[in-house]
Amino acid sequence: MASGRRPKYQLIADALREAIHTGRYGPGDRLPGENDLMAEHRVARMTARQALGVLQAEGLTETRKGAGVFVRAFRPVRRQGIGRVARAEWGSGRSVWDGDIEDRQLTVDEIVVREEPAPERIAAVLGLDAGEPVCVRSRRYVLDGKPVLLATSYLPAALVAGSPVTWPDPGPGGIYARLADLGHAPARFREEVRARMPSQEEAGRLGLGSGVPVVLVCRTAYTAQARAVEVNEMVLDSAAYILEYGFEA
Repeated sequence: MASGRRPKYQLIADALREAIHTGRYGPGDRLPGENDLMAEHRVARMTARQALGVLQAEGLTETRKGAGVFVRAFRPVRRQGIGRVARAEWGSGRSVWDGDIEDRQLTVDEIVVREEPAPERIAAVLGLDAGEPVCVRSRRYVLDGKPVLLATSYLPAALVAGSPVTWPDPGPGGIYARLADLGHAPARFREEVRARMPSQEEAGRLGLGSGVPVVLVCRTAYTAQARAVEVNEMVLDSAAYILEYGFEA
């Protein structure tokens, strides 16, 4: 193959991607299958399969067993990384999701609140001894019927004991508003973002096809006294999100 020439499967993927972006194939439409691509482009089955795999890995398509490959109909969430956790939002009783989802339907279909010994990595951030108890809040968020996020929050158990933070529904404004009620209002947040392939459990809970990576966001909430009061480890379907961060010059 001459230097600079792209493999045939990538050229086919480029053509299909362009057809999706220009609207020739809209959300929910079925794409040409392997047999169609083999006949149209005179390529081997593996080449056609690789081309479709590229689009699935980019999150543009999904495979439905026995039916074919379809353009994903889900509209990505534009996640406002900074403004969504502003005190003006949760302090007024709004959810941190309110600015992201507009008029879309969001549900938490799985939520477990429990107390357990702090993992070493969490204890180090929260300033606890390894094994000291933490309140753990595990949730799965579903938007427009599609799972988009797994989130697990860790808070010092002694800090939130007996408060609504330990309830499945902590009330208006969520746990940040309840921390404020306890005199430990978050004043600063820090987020770390990275990406990897999902575990089998994560892929199953998020309904991910093969080849779709996840984005990991770890957010730590600090009080004005620089005390860490929550660590929230989130696993996002990478194809379901646009991560937006605004900064002053």
